[in-house]
This record gives sequence, C-alpha cells and structure tokens, in this order.
Amino acid sequence: MKRETGRLERPGCSIHYEVTGEGPALVFAHGLGGNHMSWWQQVGHFAPRFRCITFSHRGFWPSSAIPGGPEPDDYAGDPAALVDHLGIESFVLIAQSMGGWTAVEYAQLRTGKLRGIVMAATGGSIARDKLGDPAALAAWEAASAATKQALTAAGGHQATGLRMLAEQPAMALLYQHVDEANAGLAKEALRARMNGMRRRPPEDLAAAGCPILLIANEEDVVMPPFASAAIARAVPGARAAMISRAGHSAYFERPAEFNALVDGFLAGL
Repeated sequence: MKRETGRLERPGCSIHYEVTGEGPALVFAHGLGGNHMSWWQQVGHFAPRFRCITFSHRGFWPSSAIPGGPEPDDYAGDPAALVDHLGIESFVLIAQSMGGWTAVEYAQLRTGKLRGIVMAATGGSIARDKLGDPAALAAWEAASAATKQALTAAGGHQATGLRMLAEQPAMALLYQHVDEANAGLAKEALRARMNGMRRRPPEDLAAAGCPILLIANEEDVVMPPFASAAIARAVPGARAAMISRAGHSAYFERPAEFNALVDGFLAGL
C-alpha cells in the first residue's frame, strides 16, 4: 500500500502529515486526546479504496510544539494549506471532537473543495446553548460529571469512557499512550480557548456547501449525544446517526460501526 510522510511549513510551526493509499481523498482531523496516529483503524479500513491524509494539529506531536500552546482559530488554515500542498482538488473531511473546530472553521473559508464532512462527537465552534434543550443539557452535564469522577477514580480517560475501560482495557491503554505523546501540551488552556470560540449558530455549518454526517455516541460524557441531531435539524443537507454502547471516541472503541457509517455516507456522495 502506497504510503508517504512529510512536514508542511506553516507560520510559526510545521505540520506532520501522512498519506496512505490512493483514490478519492479523505482528510482526518483528530481530537484533543489524539494526533495523526489516532486514526489507525480508519486508515487501515479506507486506504485500499481512498487516499487517506492524517495530520497532527499544530502543537500536537510530532508537529512542532508551540510556546503557550496553539490557538484553535489557526487550525483551519493548516488543512487548507495541506490539501493545496498535496494538489487535492476535492476531499471529505472527517473530524472528531477537537477536530470539529477545524471542520466548522474550514467550512467558513468556502474553498469549494469539500465533498462532504463527517462530524464525530463534536459541534466544534457551534455555541453550546444551541446543542439541545437547556433542561436536557443540564441533566446530561450532571450525569456526565459523575461518570467523569468514576473514570478518574478508575484511572481512565474521559474520552474513552467506563465501557471501553472495562471491556477493552488494552484499547483504553493504547488510547492513553497516544494521548501521552502530547504530554507537554497545556490542554486545559487550549480547552479554554476552544470554549471561547463557541459562538456560532449551527446554521453556519451550511457554509460547507456539501452533505454532512454528524455521528453521536450513546454514552458520551464530553459531547451530548442528542446534540448531533439538534445541529442536523438546523443545517440543510445534514443528517445524524448514533453509535450505541460507545463513549466519546467511538471511532476508536467501535471502529466497525464507525467505519460502516462513514462508508455509507461516502457511497451516497
């Protein structure tokens, strides 16, 4: 299988990227607990039919470190420059959690290159109060806080969840190893900057001008499971799907289900 790695020089940093396979382009944008390696179960599945481009966001290993941490409003410019560098004229952007900030803000650039977007367990820079009924949000936040406490006590990670920790301990440990590659990153400061960007109405996602799939996870304690459907209702051409018995990182925990949903989405483009 054809595979290449490279670095793209950007203002203030360099971006590590990998290209695996040949065919229509898929660009993967990882979450706060990941890097380019997070997508190994997707690259292995899709690369026989697609050109899979993974990259590490600025400030995330092995892209260059940034003193004080990255500014998430700089994220969208990096994949924009990367697809230009690789000569890609159209692609599908697959974004998970933090990668949703990249996706929503890239959509605002209106490059005309997007064939589709997959938003997995994320609303990106869409305002929190637009993600569902306030009472439902409050109830979910209270339940999620209790689950996060239990995860911390068990030595788990909030992005994996209690089920992965119990049923797939090796996968939960691998997730933590990937996350720890970014040990020098000030994640709470970055999270605060991301939260400060949450001002957009969901209708702004329509700027993408392409079909959109929003994937929710039934046992997510980071992103309300009902938020994906709320966003989809506000955006023409968007639809939502749910993965059952999965925490925040279903692409990692339930790759067969996640990949099947993405396969169905790609087949319809």
